Amino acid sequence: MGNLESNVFGKKKFSDILKEIYDNQKKKEIQITSLIGELKPLINDLGDATLIVPLIKEYMELGIKNDEQLVKMATIIQRALASGKSEEEGFGMTEEEKQQLLGEIEKFNKKD
Repeated sequence: MGNLESNVFGKKKFSDILKEIYDNQKKKEIQITSLIGELKPLINDLGDATLIVPLIKEYMELGIKNDEQLVKMATIIQRALASGKSEEEGFGMTEEEKQQLLGEIEKFNKKD
């Protein structure tokens, strides 16, 4: 996993970015689970359900999106490990893929 210690930009290592994404995902998972848990007891009748269930659905969708980010992260790691390429060869990623990854990271960090 030596190539995960390569600097991607500035002093930020590839492994630092992956850890940051993972930590943020776990934090959001806990927050979403907590919010859903707080909403469930508020459902006493059909009227409550029509107001609260859409909120729970939205939180569940956020959880799914968080899981998608983890899958993307795992794909990147798998590609980096499978390629066995040196730092100069860029983890087997094209320049376009690197830019897309950095864009995803920026979008993810703006959501926090």
